[in-house]
This record gives sequence, C-alpha cells and structure tokens, in this order.
Amino acid sequence: MKKVLAILVVAGFLASCSSGPDKAQLAADSARIADSTAKAQAAAAMDSAKAAMDTAKAAMDTAKKK
Repeated sequence: MKKVLAILVVAGFLASCSSGPDKAQLAADSARIADSTAKAQAAAAMDSAKAAMDTAKAAMDTAKKK
C-alpha cells in the first residue's frame, strides 16, 4: 500500500509541475473547430434549402396539372 501511495504522490507532483498547455496549439485547434462547425452549418442550410425547393417544385407541378 505504501508503494502505491508513493507512486500516486510522485505522479501527482509531476502532473502539477507541468508547464501547461501550448496556447498557440489551443488557438489553432479552436480556429479549426470553428471552421468545421461553420462548414457543417452551411451544409445543413443548403440541404434544407434543397428540400424546400423540391417541395416547391412538386407543388408547382401539381398546380400545372390541375
């Protein structure tokens, strides 16, 4: 049990002494995530617009037949 406690203490000490995250890498990741989110939102909007156009076209075709 003493060995496990000693290992946990050493691991905790080493983890607390780290220099922290790389701020440049975090900024790059944030920009990449924001870009991919914007692309996904644009794709979803385009899919919605296409569905609306298909519905409108079907309604127009039905109106022409009457």
